[in-house]
Amino acid sequence: MLLTNGYRGKHNKMKTRLYEKIIVYGLLLFWTFICLFPIYWTATTSFKTAINVTQGHLIPWLDFTPAWKGWRNLGLSPDTIFTDSNPREEFLKRFYNTAFISTCASALAIILGSCAAYGLSRFNYKFGFMRNPDISFFFLSQLILPPVVLALPVLVLYRELALLDTHIGMIFLYTLTVLPIVIWIMRDQFNAVPIELEEAALVDGASVWVSFFRIVLPIVLPGIASAFILCLILCWNEYFLAALITSTDAKTMPVMVASQISSQSIKWWNMAAISAALCIPLILVAIFLERYIVKGMAAGAVKQ
Repeated sequence: MLLTNGYRGKHNKMKTRLYEKIIVYGLLLFWTFICLFPIYWTATTSFKTAINVTQGHLIPWLDFTPAWKGWRNLGLSPDTIFTDSNPREEFLKRFYNTAFISTCASALAIILGSCAAYGLSRFNYKFGFMRNPDISFFFLSQLILPPVVLALPVLVLYRELALLDTHIGMIFLYTLTVLPIVIWIMRDQFNAVPIELEEAALVDGASVWVSFFRIVLPIVLPGIASAFILCLILCWNEYFLAALITSTDAKTMPVMVASQISSQSIKWWNMAAISAALCIPLILVAIFLERYIVKGMAAGAVKQ
C-alpha cells in the first residue's frame, strides 16, 4: 500500500512537471511568434501588390503570388537592378547616410563612454557636493528627457553653428544621445574586472595605459561589442532627430520610410521593402557579434 501511494505521488509530480514544461514552452513559442511576426509581415509585404495588402493576404503562394512591386519602385528588383534608376540612387544615398552616421556615432560614443566609465570605476572624483555615484546618475538622467524637449534648443544651436543637414552634426547629436547608455554598460564591465590585475601590472613596471590596453581592454571587449551593437541599433533606427535637423544631404533611412506616408495613401509595399533593407545589415552585424554580445551580457551580470 505504501509502495503504491509512493508511486502515485511520484507519478503526480512527474505529471505536474510535464504540465509546467508544456505551459512554459507554450508561452515561449507564443512570445517567439509575437516577436517574429512583424519581421515576417515586413518581408512578405515587400512582395505584395496594393490589393494583396488591402485584403490582408499573409501566406505567399497560398494567399497571393509574390511580386517585386516594392523592390521595383526602389530600383532593386531583378529587372531594374542593372538599369539606371533615380529611386535606387536616392535609396543608396540614404542607406550610406544611415550606415556612416550610425557607425561613426556609435564608435565615438564607445571611445568617450569607455574612458568616462573607466574613470568612474577606478578613480574617486569630487566636484562640489557631487561624488562618483552622483556623476553616474547625472549621465543616466539624460535618458529621462524625451527627445522632443531638446528639439528647439538643438534647432537654434545647430542653426547658429551651421550644422543643420550635415553628417558631422548628426554624428555629434547621435553620440550625445547614446553616450549615457555606453557609460552605464561599460561602468559595470570595468567594475567586474578585479583591480588587482592592474595593480600587479603596475608593480611589474607597466604604465596605466599599457595595463589598460593589454589587460583590461581584452577582458571587457565583449561588453564593448554589446554596447556598440546597442548604440548602432538605436542610431540606425532613430527617426525624430533625423527628421528634425535633416532635409536633403543627411537624410537617413527612417525618414525615407516615413516619407512613404502621404495624405492620399500609404505605400505599404515601399515601406516594407525599405524596412527590410534597413534590417538586413543589423541582422548580419548581430550574427557576427553574437558570441561577444552573449559574453558581454553574462559578464555585466556578474557581481564581484
